[in-house]
Amino acid sequence: MSKDSVVTRRNALQTSGAAMSWAILGAHTRASDVPSGAQPTVSIRTRTVVPQDVRLGPLRDLHSYFPFVPSTSIDAWKKRREYLLRQILLSCGLWPMPPRPEIVATVHGRVERDGYTVDRVLFESIPGLLVTGSLYRPADAAGRLPTILSPHGHWPEGRFHDHGVEQIQQEIASGGERFEKGGRHPLQARCVHLARMGCQVFLYDMLGFGDGGSFTKELIHKSEARRPELVATDHWGLYSAQAELRCLNPCGLQTWNSLRALDWLCSREDVDPTRIGMTRASGGGTQTFLLTAIDERVKAAFPAVMVSTAMQGGCTCENASYLRVNAGNVDFAAMAAPRPLGLTAADDWTSELESKGLPELRQHYAMLGAADKVNGKYFKFPHNYNAVSRAMMYAFFRQHFGLSKLPEQESDYEPLSREEATVFGDAYPAPVKDVVTEVAILRAMDYQSRRQLAQLLPVDTASWAEYQRIVGGAWQTMIGRSLPIASDLQYEQRTEEKHEVWTVFTAWLRNKTHGEELPTVFLLPHEWNQEVVVWIGSDGKRDVLSPEGQISEPIVRLLKRGYAVASADLLYLGDFVGNGVPLAEARRWESRGASIAYTLGYNHSLFAQRVHDILTLTAFVKYHEANPSRVCLAGVGDAGIWVAAAVASSSGLVDQLAVDTQGFRFGRITSGTDVNLVPGALKYGDVPALLALCAPVRLGITGESLATLAETGMAYRVTGGQVDLIESPTNRVSDAVADWIMN
Repeated sequence: MSKDSVVTRRNALQTSGAAMSWAILGAHTRASDVPSGAQPTVSIRTRTVVPQDVRLGPLRDLHSYFPFVPSTSIDAWKKRREYLLRQILLSCGLWPMPPRPEIVATVHGRVERDGYTVDRVLFESIPGLLVTGSLYRPADAAGRLPTILSPHGHWPEGRFHDHGVEQIQQEIASGGERFEKGGRHPLQARCVHLARMGCQVFLYDMLGFGDGGSFTKELIHKSEARRPELVATDHWGLYSAQAELRCLNPCGLQTWNSLRALDWLCSREDVDPTRIGMTRASGGGTQTFLLTAIDERVKAAFPAVMVSTAMQGGCTCENASYLRVNAGNVDFAAMAAPRPLGLTAADDWTSELESKGLPELRQHYAMLGAADKVNGKYFKFPHNYNAVSRAMMYAFFRQHFGLSKLPEQESDYEPLSREEATVFGDAYPAPVKDVVTEVAILRAMDYQSRRQLAQLLPVDTASWAEYQRIVGGAWQTMIGRSLPIASDLQYEQRTEEKHEVWTVFTAWLRNKTHGEELPTVFLLPHEWNQEVVVWIGSDGKRDVLSPEGQISEPIVRLLKRGYAVASADLLYLGDFVGNGVPLAEARRWESRGASIAYTLGYNHSLFAQRVHDILTLTAFVKYHEANPSRVCLAGVGDAGIWVAAAVASSSGLVDQLAVDTQGFRFGRITSGTDVNLVPGALKYGDVPALLALCAPVRLGITGESLATLAETGMAYRVTGGQVDLIESPTNRVSDAVADWIMN
């Protein structure tokens, strides 16, 4: 980026005349004129004013508004799609994609009906994690068949669902169903008619429904109670901080099962790989658009009554940390393009589809040259996948898969009984679904992930590039933002205090794009050496300038050596909390029980938001018209890992980095409201990986040893960067960091 494009004083950085121009130095005063050992005070006494920051408002949640903004070009969409793909995969624990060995499925117990057959299917997606379902095939099946993958959604009993006598009478009266017998089983009805149309259909259980796989319905879909016995670092289950630190969650488990079901179908000789589709409604619609987004083997998708700019999915199985941060279900549906996409809406959260979401999807498809491949329609029925909306789906697959058998109009059929549909029996006993099974499966997945990530450790240029792509890419998604450009920023001075050797400014620094506002302090020596230290401490700018006006001793020493110093109160530090006492716990959306995904699936973590603030402050310094020759970023106390994350997620941020880790590790976190909780942080290498991703920036570290930084050392050896261990007593860390910066 050229200087002209990033530094425009008039348009980007609004300062107060020459007061903040670091190019104007004090006239004749020398730093040595300040008596040695003095701790100067300034007379600035600013009243604490809470910043006008959008992040202090309500948290986003699944009921917020999620508009889709079409990209303006194919290249822009490719970049957006690539980011969304990584976001989905990471949130589901599938970045990088785990090994997918050949599936050995058990297919048994065929039932023959009028025009179709049904087989029972079970296989392991990983050892211990079952996929169970029903495979519908045309009775006269021959050759390679168009094949439809169908997760069922949250209908009671799933694959075994029966509307019952009273509800089917209401459905028939409303025009939603035609047949009293077949209409009572709408999930089977869809599979039956598609099979009669010449398709093969795999109707498989979502976890906990029907045959249930390896978990109970209450655990996967209704987990509202916290389980303190399953949060320890050595014994943890779903929804715990330890599971979140590894990106293990019900949404990811179900998406993995969907992916493995697709793998199994693609391995069959009777499947036409050019005509693989996917459809289902509600929670099954969520699985439909997620799998279609991440796997292009799905050639056409029809997610019913789920794609919306309103409610995004109320079940724990539809939510995962990061999944909908700056994204929504319409974004995910758009990832199907230019493959055919069909949608239905009903009298539920999708009711406005035709005016909100579908027009943007049509614009999106037209931009990609596929205007005729997307369609959606609202039907005035309650939340459903009834005969009317199924007819639209049949026409959709007839059009795009070239089906020729039978009209879209269904005919009645003899439903399978539960005994005919279940995959379990004397020969194939159902698994035990208890805590022991849960913990064992999660531990196995964690072990496999750790082995896979260990293979990425950088040993040469090629492996370093792959490490940056996978581990660095993960941290970029987890932080969710890179260095802002100068035009994002706005400076508003509050106070100015001139001293013999330096001038102290306090100001508001705003990130206009994101509606964020930071209370900041800048200290400028009159004999400036053209270098700037961005100093971040546990207490924000109070680590530099106390409320009583006292400048801390390490900062005085930096100023006396000619360094300018900048600091700020990060979110929920200092002026953000008024009394200066930081939050003890991160905020969370409490409406849906134990899962932190209802909060961090829609909002950046507090950790990430503080990193955003560091990026804003550092960008202001970096792009300032005074053009500093060198920028050093220093983090002491709790802030050490925040500054490391800032540099790891934004290459070229600074020239020098000082990190006080205090020996902190994300892996020790056991609370979902810990202020430093970063889902995925343990999966992606913890603090040593963060520091490795800072390479080749010159790095000074306290709180560590050579033995604890093997991964970091590998990255710095490959890149030729320099790492210094800063030795210091615990109570003298800031002094040692300042000394390192000056040497």
